[in-house]
Amino acid sequence: MQTTPVQSPTMQQRPLLISSLIDFAAKNHADTEIVSRSVEGPIHRYTYAGASVRAKRAANALTSLGIAPGARVGTLAWNTFRHFELYYSVSGMGAILHTINPRLFPEQIVWIANHAEDEVLCFDINLAPLVDKVASQLTSVKHFVAMTDRAHMPTMSTPNVLCYEDLLATASPHFDWPQFDPYTPSSLCYTSGTTGNPKGVLYTHFSTLAHTTGAATPDALNIGALSVVMPVVPMFHVNAWGTPYVAASTGAKLVLPGPKLDGASLHELMDAEGVTVSLGVPTIWMMLLAHMQSSGATFKTLKETVIGGSACPPAMIDTFASKYGVDVIHAWGMTELSPLGTACRLKPKHLSLSAAEKVAVRAKQGKPIFGVEMKIVGDDGAALPHDGKAFGDLLVRGPWIVERYFKEEKSALVDGWFPTGDVATIDPDGYLQITDRSKDVIKSGGEWISSIELENIAIAHPAVAEAAVIGVAHPKWDERPLLILVLKAGTAVTREEMLAFYDGKIAKWMIPDDVTFVSELPHTATGKLLKTKLRTDFKGYALPTA
Repeated sequence: MQTTPVQSPTMQQRPLLISSLIDFAAKNHADTEIVSRSVEGPIHRYTYAGASVRAKRAANALTSLGIAPGARVGTLAWNTFRHFELYYSVSGMGAILHTINPRLFPEQIVWIANHAEDEVLCFDINLAPLVDKVASQLTSVKHFVAMTDRAHMPTMSTPNVLCYEDLLATASPHFDWPQFDPYTPSSLCYTSGTTGNPKGVLYTHFSTLAHTTGAATPDALNIGALSVVMPVVPMFHVNAWGTPYVAASTGAKLVLPGPKLDGASLHELMDAEGVTVSLGVPTIWMMLLAHMQSSGATFKTLKETVIGGSACPPAMIDTFASKYGVDVIHAWGMTELSPLGTACRLKPKHLSLSAAEKVAVRAKQGKPIFGVEMKIVGDDGAALPHDGKAFGDLLVRGPWIVERYFKEEKSALVDGWFPTGDVATIDPDGYLQITDRSKDVIKSGGEWISSIELENIAIAHPAVAEAAVIGVAHPKWDERPLLILVLKAGTAVTREEMLAFYDGKIAKWMIPDDVTFVSELPHTATGKLLKTKLRTDFKGYALPTA
């Protein structure tokens, strides 16, 4: 077979690098604001132009500390302007930004930082006690940097802690971002690690820029220069779903909420700064909606909220839309996907649907954004139809999806596809609906029951604050569903009333066999229900039908 010989490039070859994002924003959106609620307390304001200069100062400061290309710089920090600067200074200079979740257990933080071989650890001052607890065990860290000014430096047992603002004050504001291969690693995030040790996902400049371009599009996050975006999802959780990059790429005003994530603080900042779109996990929005209900407040400018991390209950989607005029954009992704895989936006044919029918569509995780391919397969690995009925294991591939985990030689792929561990359906329009994690699906008498579907129905009950469903051993059916509930303050509901609430909403054989009430549910460090803990706690639970 004859092929056409490769010719010299006809287009300019400029590498896609993260530094190009902050350069673009500084040149073309120089006066657009970045607003932060600082850890010290006051609201901090500056512009993309100001952030660019400080990022270059930070790059010079890190160079003076011996950070070379490829070195890892760890952070234990909230969503603030200093963290934003490190997103660009560290990756821009050719080093690797490693964001660590401060909500993890100290021993997990030690394991992750040592596995990553972090050389510098930058931290917010309210996390100083945590740093004191782990510092002596961090074998590769040479410098600890408190992300504050001299006046607010914390008193610590860790020796020789450096002051971020002192470092920047003595560093030059001039730094020529180096040019290098766009497949150079840029940042490192670790999975939640609900079982076993967390796994590192090492992103590249190219994968980050590709993800940024896909995420910003109208059918994805729909963020542009007229947007005011507030990522409530933490900057240590898969790079705040890419929003610090997307905002810079489009010139959107960026509002960073810092460590105060209670409903009242979030609402105050949203209204004060004119936030139009915000992003976070369902547990955050539960707190916000509880504040809205108790205070009688409304949103002045918020138009959309992007909800991911775990399935968003349809009742929450309906509440945002019917009570507050806010559209919920359901999204799905993973650390391994950088993280965005799908976003649920309506097609033209959906616009004439009733409000209830629209909620049913929005409850799905949505269509893949450009760059992501997906399929579902059965136990035999054969592809299943995209008919909205067949459900199987979800596999994905694309330019910002992991090929192998950090420091692992074996590929994570199966025939070129990444197995997500989710069980899902895909309808003829391409809309994904996650029915469960493969480890959470309940197998009853040879049939599968979706724990997510049962939880979503329970959440719609006016007395229920939070719900979890797990499979419990049954002598006849192998497993049957147990409903575990947290009730809203001042409310009451009986077991019988709760089970009756399922009538007509789901097949009778899928209705939980029992209900139990708890004061709180366990969550992972990223806000997801920790069902491994629930399965341990309720191991041996005696169902009334057993």
